[in-house]
Amino acid sequence: MTADKTFALNISPVPSRRAVRRLRRRRLRRRLQGRSSTVRFAALITRPFVGAGLALLCLIGLGTIVYSWLEGWSPFDALYMTVITVTTVGFKEVRELTTLGRLFTMFLALGGVFVAFYAGAELIRGIVTGELRDLFGRQFMERSLADLKDHFIVCGLGRMGHIVCQEFSDHGLPFVIVDKDPKALAGFRLPHGISLVGDATSEDILRHARLERARGLVTVAASDADNLFITMTARLMNDDLFIVARAEADQSEAKLRRAGANRVVSPYRIGGHRVAMAVLRPAVVDFIELATHAESLDLQIEEIEIAETSSLAGQALRDSGIRQDLNVIVVAIQKKNHQARYNPPPDAKIEAHDVLVVIGHPEKLEQLSLLAD
Repeated sequence: MTADKTFALNISPVPSRRAVRRLRRRRLRRRLQGRSSTVRFAALITRPFVGAGLALLCLIGLGTIVYSWLEGWSPFDALYMTVITVTTVGFKEVRELTTLGRLFTMFLALGGVFVAFYAGAELIRGIVTGELRDLFGRQFMERSLADLKDHFIVCGLGRMGHIVCQEFSDHGLPFVIVDKDPKALAGFRLPHGISLVGDATSEDILRHARLERARGLVTVAASDADNLFITMTARLMNDDLFIVARAEADQSEAKLRRAGANRVVSPYRIGGHRVAMAVLRPAVVDFIELATHAESLDLQIEEIEIAETSSLAGQALRDSGIRQDLNVIVVAIQKKNHQARYNPPPDAKIEAHDVLVVIGHPEKLEQLSLLAD
């Protein structure tokens, strides 16, 4: 069986000329599609004026030749007369014109008007059809991506992707949403967000989204296979990236973690658990929704990292004044090794790089965040 397969590979037919031409056209299209937005912008801007410019040059050349032949003028005088006629400036004629010269001057002036009208119509058409608007948008996107850092990348703009992007936007966090369906991104309009059309499984697209400078990546694609491949690719490109992946099937969770995901979220499991808790412990669910809602004005739950320069580093919890002065409750202290100490006692020591999980009023949490820096 192995020998048959090898023989079959060795006698594969040579590609026909048509197949070779088709392959060359495909490669050419890919190269053209890969041009920078600056080149595409220049091509679209100059396209309406290429025909107008050629027509203008032809008119100027024709006018110079005809004036020299009809009126017997020097080439410079003929050129000067042609230019002031085509541009409809209206200066006085170089010399007195014959009847044929006047007829030709009228034709030349109308030709200049039509050329200007054609260029203006093409420019207006580009604006009305949205070509220039879309291209200016791409130019703005390219400039925004070039300066982006400490941002998040969201892969997949489905129902869950919409929710993730809305949460990032509500918190004022910069992010890039990547989806291979242009129609899905057509109506995307969220503050702090940049849309990028492309396949998130591609290294080039992730590199275009500035993955090497990103703060984290969230992959919520439609299939576990895509999420697995995106996670693996992103981890190979950035070892320090924080990756959150969505898992549909239970058996995919272990694979995603082994591929490099820091957190794996199963929406069906979380949704089922939330529904059960809404029945069994409705007061607890109401409290969690209140504390985790971004627009809550009374109570919020937050995590705050202690910097090395913070005045809280090295202090015991009872001496920090977090509970006494700020009226903020410390629910847990997460150490650098990711081990959490829940409901810490008053003598628990706060160290640099600890993450405090706290509950309190939003204004008090802001003050605690300033103390932690």
